[in-house]
This record gives sequence, C-alpha cells and structure tokens, in this order.
Amino acid sequence: MRLVIARCSVDYAGRLTAHLPSAPRLILVKADGSVSIHADDRAYKPLNWMSPPCTLKEGTGEEEGVWTVVNKAGEKLIITMEEILHDSSHELGVDPGLIKDGVEAHLQELLADRIETLGEGYTLIRREYMTAIGPVDILCRDAEGRTVAVEIKRRGEIDGVEQLTRYLELLNRDPHLAPVRGIFAAQEIKPQARVLATDRGIACQVLDYDALRGIEDDKLRLF
Repeated sequence: MRLVIARCSVDYAGRLTAHLPSAPRLILVKADGSVSIHADDRAYKPLNWMSPPCTLKEGTGEEEGVWTVVNKAGEKLIITMEEILHDSSHELGVDPGLIKDGVEAHLQELLADRIETLGEGYTLIRREYMTAIGPVDILCRDAEGRTVAVEIKRRGEIDGVEQLTRYLELLNRDPHLAPVRGIFAAQEIKPQARVLATDRGIACQVLDYDALRGIEDDKLRLF
C-alpha cells in the first residue's frame, strides 16, 4: 500500500463529472490497483475513488505532478499535486479477513448446513471460499446452477454491502464461476444497507437464528 499526503485538486470524468478544489488530502494506492482520496472528516468513506481494475500513470515533464487513473470503462480520475507532504509504501501481505464474532460464525455454520433456507434447490459449494482480499462466507449454487456468494452479518449495515460488492467484483473475473450474484444475509438489515444492496443487484435475506438452530417459536399458533 502506498500512502501519499498532498495538497492536491481532483477531477473525475466519467458518467458524471466532479471536482475537488485544492486542499490537503490522503491518497491511498492499494495492491489491488484501487486509488482513493480521503479527507480528515468522513470516517472511512473516500471523497472520490477508482475501483480495480484500473491503471495509474504519473505524469512526467510538463505533466509532472499529474496522476491519471483510468478504469476499464475509460473513466478518469485526475489528481493534480501541488505539494507532496508525505509519500511512503508498505507491504501488508495477504489479509486473513475479518474474524467473526460467535454469533456470526455460528450463523455461517448453521446456514451452510441448512443452505435450502436461501431457496429450494440451493446447494453448498463451500464455506470460507478464499479470495485475494479475504474469504467469502458461503459460496453456493441456486436451483438453476448459478453461482451465489453470501455475506453473513449479525447486523447488516452499509459496510457489509461494500464488502460483498468487492468480493463479487473479484469472483466475476473467474470464468469458472461467473456470473456470480450476491446475497446479503443478516439477523437485521438496516434500511440504508437494503437500499444500497438493491441498487447493486444484491438480494437481502433476513436470518432467524432460532429457526436455523431448530428452536420452535413458543408463541401460540392457529394451525
């Protein structure tokens, strides 16, 4: 990972156009090729970014100080450096992935054993399917034989949808798996996460922990 702190302006040219005026910012260049620009007041969300696959070209000569990032769709992120305050690179290696808490780990185990909870005809490929950026909780196939990646959370929020989106981008590059669709599964899914998932073509599934464990609801029923 390369970390650059610089006074810079940023222009995005693609389906839309956007401009960030000159200011000190943090630029992250990751090993997967992604480039993101951060301010000091937006938590983990970047001001602008380019997802992989993309290429970064640092200008020379008259273009020195101008970085141009281009993705496969031809969209451009142009970063104009005015002053570089810090520039360092660090080898982080392969990340082992997020360690689930007890409930999430048990949900994953239970859902893998009861994969038909997702729909009739679903079959399990494997749990913890490893990718270059971490393991997908469950990889399975639906009744039509299509590959499905499932991300499991105890509480489903936007960062979980973003995580599944990154997995899907990688999995869909594998011709043996593609096309791969996603299911975001949780005991509770926040409205904002559901909206984002739907916008990205990701299905949402609310999980009943007790039902997966085979515990009957003790409420009176009329049937």
